[in-house]
Amino acid sequence: MRAAVIPDESSGYRIEDRPVPDPDPDDVRVAVDACGVCRGDDVVVEGNPAVEYPRVPGHEIVGTVDAVGADVTEWEPGDRVGVGWHGGHCFTCDACRRGDFVLCGDKPVTGIHRDGGYAEFTLARPEALVAVPDELDSAEAAPLLCAGLTSFNALRNADAGLGDLVAVVGIGGLGHLGVAYAHEAGFETVAISRGTDKRAAAHELGADHYVDSEREDPAEALQALGGADLVLSTAPASDAVAAVVEGLGADGEVCNVGFPEESVPVNVSHLGAVRGSVSGGPSGSPCAAEETLEFGALRNVTPRVERFDLAEVGTAYRRMDDGDVRFRAVVTP
Repeated sequence: MRAAVIPDESSGYRIEDRPVPDPDPDDVRVAVDACGVCRGDDVVVEGNPAVEYPRVPGHEIVGTVDAVGADVTEWEPGDRVGVGWHGGHCFTCDACRRGDFVLCGDKPVTGIHRDGGYAEFTLARPEALVAVPDELDSAEAAPLLCAGLTSFNALRNADAGLGDLVAVVGIGGLGHLGVAYAHEAGFETVAISRGTDKRAAAHELGADHYVDSEREDPAEALQALGGADLVLSTAPASDAVAAVVEGLGADGEVCNVGFPEESVPVNVSHLGAVRGSVSGGPSGSPCAAEETLEFGALRNVTPRVERFDLAEVGTAYRRMDDGDVRFRAVVTP
């Protein structure tokens, strides 16, 4: 099989011929149809001492079960499945015993602790697999397993109701799906981005308002609309997060799903005045990923994608990293 491999922490992608892996008794082998390119891949691509190299990245996988290990009973060859960031869980830690698998302290991450989806075949643990609806195209379904799941989970778990003012900061891979989900969920939706080049796309996705953060203060714009009940921040930039905190209305929340490397300065006085909060949201469990896919199939919420051959994965990664993709890059082995 062909695989895109990061040989070591100082090298980029290399296309290799590898033997098709045989599943262990508790593994499932998946024939990969598509794998999304995500910023989370940088953990492997940019070099990380926690990664055992060589490693095949990729954690937005859609394909078909090709073979199952002797101890696997939940899945069988021919099942259409996906694998996301969450590569499994231990079932025994405190979080798992509560059923909160996404917070498992011993979970492997797909494409980081285990080889991922930039290959024609990959292995996965059965509890990590997600059933994929037949209605969804593989390349459009793949990003829903990370970008879609992250935005969908944050919105539905927030304390916001029908008609509330919800803003999405950053109209990129996560944010363009956040706008679509917010619209379909019945929120008054505000898209916030730098410049005007994404204005038309934001309105097409369902935004009721567009704020160009280069020309107007996002917090003032949100207050002019009555104050935000929820801000979903997908931009990994400290200044973008800080700029919206004062746009919160009563009991409003800034939920971060894009994580800046630098600290975020927060106006605590404003939070105190409106009983506001700033929080963070993880992606989600395989069960939540299935619900994300089902909602996407039901309401026709799918990402806008650009498709690349496996041999072009290096180009796909660079364009994603440069913010040049509209809006998700997907590799099709």
